Amino acid sequence: MMTDQTLSQQDVVDKLRDTDVVMLTTALPDGTLLSHPMTIQGVDDDVDVWFFVGLQGDQADALRHGPHVNLAIADAGSWLSVAGHAEFIDDRAVIDQLWNEQARAYFPDGKDDPNLGLMRVTSDSAQFWGLPGGKVAGLAQIVKSKVTGDRPPGGTATTEL
Repeated sequence: MMTDQTLSQQDVVDKLRDTDVVMLTTALPDGTLLSHPMTIQGVDDDVDVWFFVGLQGDQADALRHGPHVNLAIADAGSWLSVAGHAEFIDDRAVIDQLWNEQARAYFPDGKDDPNLGLMRVTSDSAQFWGLPGGKVAGLAQIVKSKVTGDRPPGGTATTEL
């Protein structure tokens, strides 16, 4: 994904498209951070990330209070953090385009469920930490570093989106 400690917008898009679930962190009105696993419904080339979200509850209330969010992904040997802002979008065509039967587990009335909300996270910046060689090599390097006491190779990169 990353070469010479650089991170491109396309790298971030590819990583998000290769991931089903992210941790979405929001802040409650009192400043308490709240994280939930969220299933990605779509990622566009501008690093806008689409989710279905319940319109009622702590998470929706937090998003209405403060739209700043963080998306986090962790694989063996690599981590991606994306900072952005969320907004609820009222667009039936996008809901129709992104709808899948897996979403019905959370919204039993389907696309017409009154609790179904469509949320877009517009990404502002991303930071990647990773070990060279991908997931299997990264895991092996982590294990080796624990045995030898050495620090595993790797690097970090940040990009504005």
